[in-house]
Amino acid sequence: MPDRKISALDIQAHSTPNDAWLVIDGVVWDVTEFAPDHPGGIDIIVEYLGRDATKAYSEVHGPNLVSKHLGSSKRIGTLDDETITDEWRSKLEGAEEVEGSTPVNEGPPDLESILNMYDFEDAAKRIVSAKTWAYYSGAANDCLSLQANIDWYRKIWFRPRVLTGVGNVDTSVTILGQKYSMPIFSSPAALAKLSHPDGELAMARGAVAKGTTICVCNGASYSLAEISDVVPENYPKFYQLYFNKDRRSTEKLMREVISLRPRAILATVDLPVVGKREADERIKIEASYKPTRNAQVQTLPKDNKGTGLARATGSFIDPTITWQDIKWLIELSDIPVFVKGIQCAQDARRALDIGCKGIYISNHGGRAVDTAPPSILTLLEIQANCPEVLEQMEVFIDGGIRRGTDVLKAICLGASAVCLGRPFMYAVTYGQAGMERALEILQDELETAMQMVGITRLDQAHPGLLNTAEIDRYVIRGDAHPWAKKVVRRVKL
Repeated sequence: MPDRKISALDIQAHSTPNDAWLVIDGVVWDVTEFAPDHPGGIDIIVEYLGRDATKAYSEVHGPNLVSKHLGSSKRIGTLDDETITDEWRSKLEGAEEVEGSTPVNEGPPDLESILNMYDFEDAAKRIVSAKTWAYYSGAANDCLSLQANIDWYRKIWFRPRVLTGVGNVDTSVTILGQKYSMPIFSSPAALAKLSHPDGELAMARGAVAKGTTICVCNGASYSLAEISDVVPENYPKFYQLYFNKDRRSTEKLMREVISLRPRAILATVDLPVVGKREADERIKIEASYKPTRNAQVQTLPKDNKGTGLARATGSFIDPTITWQDIKWLIELSDIPVFVKGIQCAQDARRALDIGCKGIYISNHGGRAVDTAPPSILTLLEIQANCPEVLEQMEVFIDGGIRRGTDVLKAICLGASAVCLGRPFMYAVTYGQAGMERALEILQDELETAMQMVGITRLDQAHPGLLNTAEIDRYVIRGDAHPWAKKVVRRVKL
């Protein structure tokens, strides 16, 4: 049955939160019930009620996501082009000038001139919008954990061995029975489409071309199914999960994910609520001083926690999850489960005890609680307190990895693989070619570092190749503070 044509005037009549229509790619959708639960927040939906939201939608999402979430029952019809008025066109043209959508600068450098991950960062700042830059580059509060992630790798020094014969180098690793060309994966990071129209599709194609893989984010611009369609059949990839406040949504999502057989499910636990990311929120605040295109936005209830892109897209996350939820996930299928967001040795040990096949050491790129420990320090803490975890589980780590030398340091301390978030989001501003270039650079740096320290295979890496003395004093042994005691006040009036 063909779609019925809906006039522009009729669509404009449905422009309140209680009676909400909008247009995406010429299709008219009823979003009345969906808007309050939109993972990106209700504000952006209300902003476009009764008009065309294609531009805003396409900046973030793949083309199939709307039909997947809303279903055919919410499809009203198609926009009747013959009824489009000058007023409709003027609003559509206004959408082309979305606040914060203008690139910070123009003229990205040629890809061939990019020599390291810092070059990709500089290039991305010149390519993406101010809004996107704030979302990608920002971190929590004073960004101390973000910077510490990077700085603490620089506090670890190599102890090279010489005369070992390093003519032929092999950077490959085997993880959960699958061989990869290098121990370098993409961290699960949301909304790669903000960098490039192909987003995660470009990242996946680039990773496959270089013999490695990606961790698909729960909040990716493209679904796991769409990403699976652009890589070879049964190609190994990982899927990252946030538990939804609506557990039925999580159960439905997991049924879909399990049917696609990812290599492992990475359950993110370090972000029960979204941290305060001021750069991201400042963009939203600045935009709020400009007149909105839909007066209904002004009537929405506000809280005092900010309304940046990060908090909006993370509003669905369940803050009540416990270790019991991880057990439930493990029992749901035979797909291995990792706990993502390990920040102390005790939690690493507990993940092993309940049956996880891996852990993922992370402080969410400094985007969760500021002054959380640098990830490489957590890895050292596990070495000191429960080294059996490193022997019996796969161990991923992210946070601050910018060089092949950083990769090798993590491997020496017991990591199975490293993951990069921001650097690959910056690289994919160049599309698939950028992802491939980033991996080529890191692999070349890793090969060189291996040769310089005297090894030819990564299974030859060990802590003795490192001097960690500068940070050893920060390693906590045991669960308690070494001398401070919990204060129980007994003050009498």
